[in-house]
Amino acid sequence: MQEAITFLVEKDEVFKKLHQQYGTFYIPSRPSGFVTLCKLILEQQVSIDSAKACFIKIENLLGTISPKTISQCSEEDLKSCGVSRQKISYLKVLANAVSAELDLESFASKSADEVRNELIKLKGIGHWTIDVYLMFALQSPDIIPLGDIAVVNTIKELFDVHTKEEMEKLSENWKPFRTMATFILWHHYLEKRNRKPFA
Repeated sequence: MQEAITFLVEKDEVFKKLHQQYGTFYIPSRPSGFVTLCKLILEQQVSIDSAKACFIKIENLLGTISPKTISQCSEEDLKSCGVSRQKISYLKVLANAVSAELDLESFASKSADEVRNELIKLKGIGHWTIDVYLMFALQSPDIIPLGDIAVVNTIKELFDVHTKEEMEKLSENWKPFRTMATFILWHHYLEKRNRKPFA
């Protein structure tokens, strides 16, 4: 962690100023596995609080959240927990894949690209979900989620860079620690809005 911060602070004047401003940065993490992926599906395009409320209702309903319990749960019961029909289908696709051939435990020994290539095949799991899973659960060091609106808006604000192509080019300077760069950008985004860093 410190190696990554030192690298970015020495490499980029913006990160140097943010480090001077905040001192330390909150580094989020989540356990790897099925439950975290379910939570990320619920978090797509809604607030963290809304997704958390849905998850708690599902947990109260099922007791244990697993591929088996999600597969067996009726659509009506999941809908009663506040889950949209679209996300219900995504949860069930994931549950069925894990029950069949998808080995989530093997991801720990695979590259980020290998993990991405396996997860992207599943309906409802796009690059944002994969990026966050790689960063939070697998601690992949070099991820830049340019599908995340907070990251995009913060890059625009701090670097005056406005297209995805320009952002990708800019982020090349942050390799091989683009995950830490992202955490710093998120930290700044949340601090400016007086919001707690990550749930």
